[in-house]
Amino acid sequence: MKQLIDSHTKNYMAVIAIGDEFFAEWKRFAYPLLEQYCYKHGIGLLVFDQDLVSKEDRYWKKATWQKMLIGKTVLDSLIDVNHICYIDADILVNPFAPNIFDQYNSETIGLVSLRKRLPYPYWDVLRRIAFNRNKYYSSDYPLDSALFLSLKDLYAFHGLEEQTDEACMGLILFNPKNHSEIMKSWFEKYDMNIKSVTGGGDQTHINFEIQNWGKVSWLDYRFQAIWVFEMAWKYPFLYQYNDQYSDIIKECIEASLESNFFLHFAGSWHESNMWKIQNVFSSTKKKEELESFHEYLKIPVTGKPLGMIKPKS
Repeated sequence: MKQLIDSHTKNYMAVIAIGDEFFAEWKRFAYPLLEQYCYKHGIGLLVFDQDLVSKEDRYWKKATWQKMLIGKTVLDSLIDVNHICYIDADILVNPFAPNIFDQYNSETIGLVSLRKRLPYPYWDVLRRIAFNRNKYYSSDYPLDSALFLSLKDLYAFHGLEEQTDEACMGLILFNPKNHSEIMKSWFEKYDMNIKSVTGGGDQTHINFEIQNWGKVSWLDYRFQAIWVFEMAWKYPFLYQYNDQYSDIIKECIEASLESNFFLHFAGSWHESNMWKIQNVFSSTKKKEELESFHEYLKIPVTGKPLGMIKPKS
């Protein structure tokens, strides 16, 4: 565990980036924005660059599962901590976004829904993803697949009781003192041979455990906007582009971050690798524009008529 940034609030962001190559990628592409966000709000930053449990252990599972052990690991260290917000390494952060820990209820676990309270129709955006991947990426990409599983069928596929929602497990906000033991028990409930629709990942099983436990705070979608949704709905022309068009891709990512707080590049298809793009909001002008916009959002408007105002020719 590496403590990259000290906390003035005892609140910490936490990231798992195991392996030298992956850690270097995360440090190059995602860290600069997250660093600005942490310093703005006095938040600390912890990075886990090694497995939290031995690969010889019967409970060892892929890295995404190991976030369930972060709370216990931190409590066993000498770090004084109140709350932790775990985020996947492929999340880019708007450096001027509000503090995610504000108004957090420490009795609950904070999640962001993958299906509800979205700014566009869920099933329609999935259709756009399937259609564009089939048309521009590969004709082998199915137009009907597990992408369209209903909540009932999703949980049934894993032999689990249906829950009322599905969160994206790329962000979990929790209190280590209240939640580390139960999160560890969820990790140890399943061994390394776990089967899931995500190839042994934790997505559905941890959704079940947290929602079945019951104490959940549903956070604003903007704290984990999903890039594959954003791109399919707002920037479908990007399906035709490759790395040679990195400047256009970067502008679209910046535009998405202007209206969102955290942007998650979840998934395994080409668009999910677009977080590996340098210099997002690196220019002074862009950064000043973004900061000015967020300051403007804090100002109440009156709607007072000012007469007809037109641009000068």
